[in-house]
Amino acid sequence: MCWWLTVSLFAYVAVAFAVRTPWTTVAYHLVVPNIAWKASYFTVVVALLGTTISPYLFFWQAEEEVEEVKERDHAKPLERAPEQAKPELRRIRIDTYVGMIFSNLVALFIIMSTAATLHAHGVTNIETSSQAALALKPIAGPFVFLIFGLGIIGTGLLAVPVLAGSASYALGEALGWHVGLSRRPAKARAFYGAIAAATAIGALLNFTPIDPIKALFWSAVINGVVAVPLMVMIMLVSTSKAVMGKFTLSRGLRVLGWLATAVMGMAAAGMFATMGQA
Repeated sequence: MCWWLTVSLFAYVAVAFAVRTPWTTVAYHLVVPNIAWKASYFTVVVALLGTTISPYLFFWQAEEEVEEVKERDHAKPLERAPEQAKPELRRIRIDTYVGMIFSNLVALFIIMSTAATLHAHGVTNIETSSQAALALKPIAGPFVFLIFGLGIIGTGLLAVPVLAGSASYALGEALGWHVGLSRRPAKARAFYGAIAAATAIGALLNFTPIDPIKALFWSAVINGVVAVPLMVMIMLVSTSKAVMGKFTLSRGLRVLGWLATAVMGMAAAGMFATMGQA
């Protein structure tokens, strides 16, 4: 059900075509960014990268793939059964590429549609979800809050388990807990307890005076900063033959991986370097 609710997010795609969007300017700045040497600019970049390269990529997907191998009686770790590598890696590659392409395209159109509607009319500081919903008004009209609400509910139903689960996997692996959604709760009490605690804390934030939009923004900033050392460690592990054996990254993926790590690092460094400047 939640998958169908997220279809409402494609309304942002419709908005971008319904309003007067300067497509030539958009295409140019997608390739040539207008960099401003100030803390607010780099903070937004870090937040954007922290949202794109999320905990899902670091923990959730990898842990779920491991659990899937454990659940299938005929499947073995690739190190012991390298003949399974080709079909398994193809499946993972397709899943990753399709998911990332759609999620990033939708994110791009959300940015474009809000820029062409809210920002174009001087709305630059969004503090409530009702303000954010107004970006859909050109096509949704009186149903703007309904469509926005469906998108929020759908993405929330998908994101909350992933975010809570990712935090629990990371904490559990670091502390040596028994982890995994395939385990019974009695066999992984700390793991499930962490999921429950993370979900409860997220729910309780709704009853605090904390601005939800700012909370989302600053959590993305934290993700962007924390991602840098994590990406360095991931790249070192994934390129080490001592760890990965025959399954080290290809040359192309190594270049892209280190490039992404460098961009994340430079954005975070730029943010810290410009803090306190006028």
